[in-house]
Amino acid sequence: MASPFVEDPVELGARIVRGALRRARTFRDRQNPLAFHDDHLYERYRFSAEGITYLCQLLEPYVANATHRSCALTVPQTVCVALRYFATGTFMYSVGDAENLSKNTVCRATRKVVLALAQLLNTFVVFPGHLPMQAIKEGFYDIAGISRVISAIDCTHIPIAASLGENEGDYINRRSFHSINVQMTCDHQYLVTSIEAKWPGSVHDSWIFRESALCHRLEQGLFSGLLVGDRGYACQPFLMTPYPDPNTRPQTAFNVALNRTRVKIEMTFGIIKAPFNCLRSLRVAPDRACQIVTACVVLHNVASIQKERQLVPVSQQPPDVVDPFTLDYPTGRAEHRKRMSV
Repeated sequence: MASPFVEDPVELGARIVRGALRRARTFRDRQNPLAFHDDHLYERYRFSAEGITYLCQLLEPYVANATHRSCALTVPQTVCVALRYFATGTFMYSVGDAENLSKNTVCRATRKVVLALAQLLNTFVVFPGHLPMQAIKEGFYDIAGISRVISAIDCTHIPIAASLGENEGDYINRRSFHSINVQMTCDHQYLVTSIEAKWPGSVHDSWIFRESALCHRLEQGLFSGLLVGDRGYACQPFLMTPYPDPNTRPQTAFNVALNRTRVKIEMTFGIIKAPFNCLRSLRVAPDRACQIVTACVVLHNVASIQKERQLVPVSQQPPDVVDPFTLDYPTGRAEHRKRMSV
């Protein structure tokens, strides 16, 4: 009969194995992300210390941890982890190595911030903008003399991962890569005033607009003004597009003026994608990609409203001038008035 004071050898061996496999928990030293100069913060997070503090105040109700056990991330740490992912667009483990965190912690922190920014969408992205409508019309008029414009509209493709299951073909766009097609409008100061981020890359721009809430509101006559778009859209009473085949000098001048006005949305796309490199290629599921795009747009508007530093110079010259001779041709405005009266 075995002694009650002698442990069974099998149980003893199992306990030794469990003890060997159990690793002691270690907590990495995490620096205060705001304890650096603004140049350091801009390079890594795309915001100054003042801007990050403002974001922390906005997002704290959504991202704060209920407990400080196990060295839980603070609100500034959580926000900066997500900002670093948006700024670099690299793999989660790379962000974790840079921030001295595990990959899973980075994923959870980024997800928290993305969902929190989505909650603030209707606060920072409003149509026709944060300024009075008359001020927006005057801002657009000063560009090329086209009156009553309250917004410029276009779509941009955000590349995403190719492993999409049975609906993979829907996400292949006309340039033969996988993407989501995101519609945005902007005002004359490059603020995004509406966003429609839910459609696969194969969907045409005009279809997205017809199905959007913005189009339905414009059809109801809720806004006294016009949108300007490219030839991918149909000309409507509330959406002005170029002449498809201008055959007179006034029509050509009108197209040039419209192009100079409409190019604001193209420049807005560039301003958004420059600091947020994650938008160059998203290695996530399509629904999560749409949420990340929305989060970056909210951050862009926050940065613009808070007067954060612009990371890229904004050229005032449209990229594709049709004919330099017609840039200041005066009858372009007459053609605009004639077309408005139809």
